[in-house]
Amino acid sequence: MKVMHSVKLVGCALVVLASFSSFSAYAQSSDAAATSSAAAPSSKQANRALQKSVRHALARAKGLDVSNILVRARSGAVTLEGTVPELQQGDIATKTAQGVAGVTSVKNALTVRAIGQ
Repeated sequence: MKVMHSVKLVGCALVVLASFSSFSAYAQSSDAAATSSAAAPSSKQANRALQKSVRHALARAKGLDVSNILVRARSGAVTLEGTVPELQQGDIATKTAQGVAGVTSVKNALTVRAIGQ
């Protein structure tokens, strides 16, 4: 009888130890997830700040109609989307965006809209 009681006691102790070790592993993975998700907002903020800087530079550029230009930024890579009335305005937009601090590359996905549209 004493042997069975001892075996049950050892078994319970092993279950408790196993649950503590799995809880510790869960807490560590949660901390890692919290750290990586905390970094994500700062990169989103940096992307938004870069988009704002590029839009501001485009708005100040002479000879450029920015009313139909959308700016996207991701880790320094900028994409210009939308339409411009003339091909030269697409070139102006690209060169202007390249001159903004923090821009590493510019993808020009602008299209020239037909007259009257």
